[in-house]
Amino acid sequence: MVPVSPPALPLASLGDDPGAVFVIIGVVVALLVADLFLFARGREPSFRESVIWSIGWLILGLLVAIPLGLYAGTSDGVSYLTVYLIERTLSLDNLVVFLLIFGSFAVPHRERGKLLFWGIAMALVMRGVAIVVGVGLIERFHIVVYILGAGLLILAWKMWAGSAEHTDPHKNPFVRLVSRMYPVGDYEGSKFSVRRDGKRILTPMALALVAIVAADIAFAIDSIPAAFAITDNALVIWAANGFALLGLRALFALVEELIKRFRYLNQTVAVVLGVVAVKLLIADLWKMPALVSLSIVVGLFAAGILLSMAADRRDEAAGPPDGSGGELEPASEPEAEPEPEPQPSSAS
Repeated sequence: MVPVSPPALPLASLGDDPGAVFVIIGVVVALLVADLFLFARGREPSFRESVIWSIGWLILGLLVAIPLGLYAGTSDGVSYLTVYLIERTLSLDNLVVFLLIFGSFAVPHRERGKLLFWGIAMALVMRGVAIVVGVGLIERFHIVVYILGAGLLILAWKMWAGSAEHTDPHKNPFVRLVSRMYPVGDYEGSKFSVRRDGKRILTPMALALVAIVAADIAFAIDSIPAAFAITDNALVIWAANGFALLGLRALFALVEELIKRFRYLNQTVAVVLGVVAVKLLIADLWKMPALVSLSIVVGLFAAGILLSMAADRRDEAAGPPDGSGGELEPASEPEAEPEPEPQPSSAS
């Protein structure tokens, strides 16, 4: 009787060094918990505080390339930087969706931090699942590479055309399903559900969390193929995605201003996704060096930022559409109406 080999364990999808991947996951989880307890706990963060923390998390994420490059090799360190920059930029769109969900469900400001934490934690879980599934499929079926490349091209076109609009969270099928399964009441502080008269009643916090998890699933499906387009090293993909999700609570306070300033964000990301999609599709013919990939991605992001800044300067120089330069002319006093001439009286 021929022995049947057991199915491959999920550990195989963690790459050649699963121990290093577990270390990365442990570090990311520890930093995520530290962020929860240290950054603006129980209060609204100030704008200056959010800027400082966001810059700090960005510097930390970039510096991870040094030990990773020393451990896995210079090429993998450069690939990490490329994937990190792409995933960090895509996370802005993720935060925009979170902002839409908070507004749609009227989540109180004091409760948004808790939802945001769980949204980031679930994003990490969903991306981890996507990485494990993606690595396993690519190892077994090479055609998956071309499917991912085609999917990236479609996503890039949607972002460029502006057709990837965010829909109403209340229309999400997961939200509708949960709403039909359980009655929904009012907010009860930070609770997701309460029990009344022996019945479990959900609060809008629970529905908002369901909408956030659904958004995390969609973003994991969209973002992980971009990582595979840069590298097939599972350690690099895990590290870049994990550190790209750190500090999003601080970045959330800045997202509206960043989106307003970076007006060509969608177009820039669309071009980047298009380039990495082509890189993935031609990988069998020519493998683009890691440094070239990083240079192209950095150059495209820099061009998008410079074009956005130039557009802002043009708008400021042009002033309002009427060309008045924004200054209001003093209102002129109304002219006095001429008194009517006296009519000559008729002779009696």
